[in-house]
Amino acid sequence: METDAWRIQQFGVSLTAASPHTISAYLSDVNLFIEWVGRQSIVTPDVVTKDVVRQYIGFLTTMKMAKRTTGRKLAALRRYFGWLARNQQIAVDPTIGVRTPSDTGRLPKVLTNEQLGALLHTDDTDQPDWKIARDTAVIEMLYGSGLRVSELCSLDIDSINVKQLAVSVMGKGGKERRVPVGEPSLVALKQWVALRSEVVTNASTVALFVNSRGTRLGTRDVRRIIDARSLAPTHPHALRHTYATHLLDNGADLRAVQELLGHADVATTQRYTHVSKERLKSAYGTSHPRA
Repeated sequence: METDAWRIQQFGVSLTAASPHTISAYLSDVNLFIEWVGRQSIVTPDVVTKDVVRQYIGFLTTMKMAKRTTGRKLAALRRYFGWLARNQQIAVDPTIGVRTPSDTGRLPKVLTNEQLGALLHTDDTDQPDWKIARDTAVIEMLYGSGLRVSELCSLDIDSINVKQLAVSVMGKGGKERRVPVGEPSLVALKQWVALRSEVVTNASTVALFVNSRGTRLGTRDVRRIIDARSLAPTHPHALRHTYATHLLDNGADLRAVQELLGHADVATTQRYTHVSKERLKSAYGTSHPRA
């Protein structure tokens, strides 16, 4: 480890207003970070990015570190990289905008079977057939493939590979991934595509999902679709949460779920394991006579 490149001693000297205990804690926290990034072949502070700092905070979270401790470690990194930036040792402070997880106590909402059933099926026969088919296909894709709403809206007709039962998705950061499409989703998609021409007046329109004007469906349109069918206020992202949790409930590997969801950091996927554990505890508590 090239400690001279990190200027740790000089940083310690700069902490003139801090107590010896605080200085010791800051230096310890920064050194631990340097060791961690060193395992990723990062040996100088000028190549540390905001994503690297976020990944480190995610790593601390998966290690079940107390939120207060994680916050202290981030504070040390802010002090250190701020000092480097002020002394023109780095061009950009990578800790700006990075925060400790604020929702560690809140688990993702998972829909019940009754809530899912209401979303996937409708008794509203007053709506045109094309709208019923489109809305069902939208919800099937959100739950069946775990897509983000923005990913679903960006799908084109040729994004679906019927033979391979997969969909090509452009995720965050412009990263493309392939996600399996289940048989119920495929059936719903075929029913929608067969009626799509009723609202698409421009033959050059390539969007898979369109609104009543024949233009690409927007995220607000999707929210309205969910609101119209849901039994209770439901955010579209709850379908993605339910998709991930059901996969883990049924034995899917965490890394596989991470890839399916398009998470850059496994720490983001890790929270769904907590949901699965809570669901198991709940099932035990309500079902076992000795609970």
